[in-house]
Amino acid sequence: MPNSEPLPLYGKEYKTDPYPLYRKLREEGPVHRVHFPSGVNAWLVTGYEAAHSALNDDRLGKNHDLGNSAWRERAAIMPEPQHSQLQVHLLHQDPPKHTVMRKMVTEAFAPRHVERMRPRFEEIATELLDAALDNPDTGESGELDVVGVFAAHFPFRVLAEVIGLPEALAARFDRDWGKVVQPVGPTDPQRPVYEGRLRGLQGYIAEVTEDKRQNPGDDLLTKLVVACQEGAIGKEERDSVVFQLLVAGQEPVTNQITTALVALLRHPAELRRLQDAVRDGEAGEQGLLARAVEELLRYDSAFELTTWRFFAEDADLFGTRVPAGDSVIVSLSAANRDPERFPDADTLDLDRTPNPHLAFGHGIHFCPGAALARIELQIALRALLTRLPGLRLAVADQDLEWIGAVLARGVNQLPVSYGTSQAAPATGCPVRHRTN
Repeated sequence: MPNSEPLPLYGKEYKTDPYPLYRKLREEGPVHRVHFPSGVNAWLVTGYEAAHSALNDDRLGKNHDLGNSAWRERAAIMPEPQHSQLQVHLLHQDPPKHTVMRKMVTEAFAPRHVERMRPRFEEIATELLDAALDNPDTGESGELDVVGVFAAHFPFRVLAEVIGLPEALAARFDRDWGKVVQPVGPTDPQRPVYEGRLRGLQGYIAEVTEDKRQNPGDDLLTKLVVACQEGAIGKEERDSVVFQLLVAGQEPVTNQITTALVALLRHPAELRRLQDAVRDGEAGEQGLLARAVEELLRYDSAFELTTWRFFAEDADLFGTRVPAGDSVIVSLSAANRDPERFPDADTLDLDRTPNPHLAFGHGIHFCPGAALARIELQIALRALLTRLPGLRLAVADQDLEWIGAVLARGVNQLPVSYGTSQAAPATGCPVRHRTN
C-alpha cells in the first residue's frame, strides 16, 4: 500500500535529478500517493510493466469531466472561458470523439510525410546555426546558449512547415505563450501575467484560424478549419487542437534537445564517439544516430509525466484502491529507467537495442508527432555536433537551471563552449561570443 502522506513531487532537488526518487518508489511498489505544487493529490504509477499497463487501461479516461470536485478545485485552474474553449483537445478526449479528432491530425505527422520534408528541416537547422555562428571555420571557438540560438526556434519553425502556419504569422508567435501550460493559482502574484499570456495566445489562435478560413491551403490548419465549418468538430475543439499543436507540438522537442545534450556532455566518451561519426560521415553513422536518439529519449525524457487520467468509478490499480475522479499520473521517466526492463538502466548506452521506451507514451494516446520528433532530434544533434567541435559546458553542471514545469524536463538555458580553446567555464549565458 502507498504511504498515507502524499509525497511532494516538486522542488529544485527533485527537478534537477528525479531519478533517485523514482528508483526508491519503484522498489516500494507500482502506485504512490503524490502531491503537486498546485495542491493536487494524485496517484503516481512507476515501473515499466505498470506504466505500460496503465497507458493501455481503457478504464482510465482523459476527459476532465471525469475528475472529481477535489481534483477540479485545484487542477482545473485555467480560468473560464479559456478552460472550456482551449482544453478539449486530444489529450483530454476519450473515444469515440478522440478517434475522430486524432484521425484529423495523423496524416500531417505520418512518418512517410515528415520524412519527405527532412531536407527542408535540415535547411532550417543550417539557417539557424549560420545566423548564430556567422559560418565559423572549425578552427574557431566561442560560447553560445543552445536554447537561445537554436533549440527554442528550430522545433517551432519545423512545426510551422508541417501544419501550414503562414510565415508572417509564425514570425509573430511569442514563445512566452507556451508557459500557459504551467498555470498558477488564482491567488498567485503571477496570476495576472499568466492570464495575459492566455489571452494573447487565444487571440493569436483566432487570427490563425481566420487566416486559414480566408486563405485555405492543403495543410492541417485548413483541414481543422474546414472540419469545424462542416460540423465534424466544434469551434472549441478546433481551437483546442490548434492550441495543442502550437504549445505541445514544439516545446517538448526544445526540452528534449537540451536533455539529450546534457546527457551527452555528462558522458564525454559517448559524445566524442557520436560527434566523430556525424562529422566524418562514417559508415553506419545514420544507424548510430538513430539508436542514440532512442537511447537519449529513454535516458532522460522531456515528457517526464503524463497528463491526468481518471477512473469513472472506484477501481483497483495494481492492488491499490483508487477513488473515482482521483487523478492518476504515469511516470514515463521512472518507467524508462526500470532495470526489470532495461539492463543497466542508469547507463547511457548508445547501442542499446531493442529499446522499447515509453517517452512518447503508449496506447491510443501515443504521441501522434513521434515520427516528426525523432527526425527533428536526429537533425538537431547532427547539426549541433557537426558545427560545434569540442563541445563542452560553459558553466558548472550544478549551475544549470532545470525548468520547474510539473510534467516536463529540460533546462532554460544551455551555455556551451566549442572549438579548441580550453578556457575556464563562463559564469553567464551569452547568446554569442566568438574568439579566433
